[in-house]
Amino acid sequence: MLTSPLPAPSVALTRLAQDGLWRQNPGLVQMLGLCPVLAVSTTLVNGTSLGLATALVTALSGMAVAAVRHGVSPEVRNPVFIALIAGLVTVVDVLLNAYVPALYAVLGIFIPLITTNCIVLARAEAFASKNTVLAAGVDGLAMGLGLTLVLAVLGGLRELFGRGTLFSGIELIFGEGARGWVWHLVPAEYNYQFLLAMLPPGAFMGLAVLVAAKNGWTAHTARRAQTAAATAPLSATPQEV
Repeated sequence: MLTSPLPAPSVALTRLAQDGLWRQNPGLVQMLGLCPVLAVSTTLVNGTSLGLATALVTALSGMAVAAVRHGVSPEVRNPVFIALIAGLVTVVDVLLNAYVPALYAVLGIFIPLITTNCIVLARAEAFASKNTVLAAGVDGLAMGLGLTLVLAVLGGLRELFGRGTLFSGIELIFGEGARGWVWHLVPAEYNYQFLLAMLPPGAFMGLAVLVAAKNGWTAHTARRAQTAAATAPLSATPQEV
């Protein structure tokens, strides 16, 4: 006889989205999944493409884990979760190879490696296995899009400083007709290249700048909130006649 599922804790979906995109961003705060962040973020197109693939897997795997969480014993929970994630990654891998083979060739081994991505496994274990399907889907999507944002910004910065372009390689997705969509901020005839930005040291430096900017903005907003909270009682106190 099947038992009814246990009531899931109340979760604010808006807060989940904000946590994944900003407050607990996996790339800037939790520092998870740094291997693809540093290796694939050579261009805006590459970073965004891998980020979206990861977001899709994270959302679907979270929903799948939440759906089966009551039927899986704790002893085999992790192998089952990994099998679910591997199946979803295989579907994404096959679809990319079928429909955008040129982009698939560029992303290479990093698509199958989504299976072992710390973000996917961490959200499945820490959140999806304890919450509802809807909450797990929102959490996984937000975390994946948070990583996509970091990959896109870091890839755009490295491409801009390293090559003087934006959207280089977009023809890998939309075909040869999309070559005209590439922005050349430095004229192509100058053959501009800044090698440091395109190599791994440039990835580490760019990520450090993003982390510092995020921490600085967070500290600034916290100080403003403290100042507002300290002055609020004073302004609310009625003046004596």
